Amino acid sequence: MDINQRQIALSVLEGIREDLMYAHLNNGSRILDVADLRQYIYEQMGRIRTNALLTDGLYGNENGHGQGLRKSNGHNGQTHR
Repeated sequence: MDINQRQIALSVLEGIREDLMYAHLNNGSRILDVADLRQYIYEQMGRIRTNALLTDGLYGNENGHGQGLRKSNGHNGQTHR
């Protein structure tokens, strides 16, 4: 695991730790055990996937991997005169 992967993993875990203080499952119940935690994680993953699909649909995504920043200005590397 390189340093970037470690930073991402730590960031994700810190976010989950903070979220769990106020977290509720979709059915409104609090997280009480490991099974509830697993369900909460699945629900959050589903939300992220849904948001990614909506974002791709709004902004267009030809290759399924997102759009590079260099191509996002509509110039595709060409300069205007």
